[in-house]
Amino acid sequence: MEKVNLVFGTVYGSAQFVAETLNDKIAELEYSVNLLQPTDLAGYVPSEDELLIIVTSTTGQGDLPDDIAQWFAELKSVAPYLPKLQYSIIGLGDSSYETFCGAAKQFNELFIELGAKSITEMLEIDACETMEPETEATQWIPAWHAAVQSLAS
Repeated sequence: MEKVNLVFGTVYGSAQFVAETLNDKIAELEYSVNLLQPTDLAGYVPSEDELLIIVTSTTGQGDLPDDIAQWFAELKSVAPYLPKLQYSIIGLGDSSYETFCGAAKQFNELFIELGAKSITEMLEIDACETMEPETEATQWIPAWHAAVQSLAS
């Protein structure tokens, strides 16, 4: 059974709700899922033998939510080399802004710098198109699951 770590950064709670929904749906696929709260992230370096999913909203001018910004800065500062880490990122944003899903894009750039490998293309969920981002994230799970299965073969 593969272990999946879910991390979220949220401003108004949407990204947290998406992460909680994913936690339940991925567990139904018989993965061991660990939903990390932002308060659990100090000193956290993702294990390279576990999968990572980051769900983050964007605030301000493409900025990270305050609850996850410290972890981002810590990872960037420590810069652990993570060539075996496999991750996926889900960004929540509003496409009427130039900085659409800016926080998710920053995380993607950081993990590329750390040598990690993306399992799927980043999922960008647009608040202009959906009022229920958890529904779109749930619909993404089969593609994520298929990508994980192809890694194992």
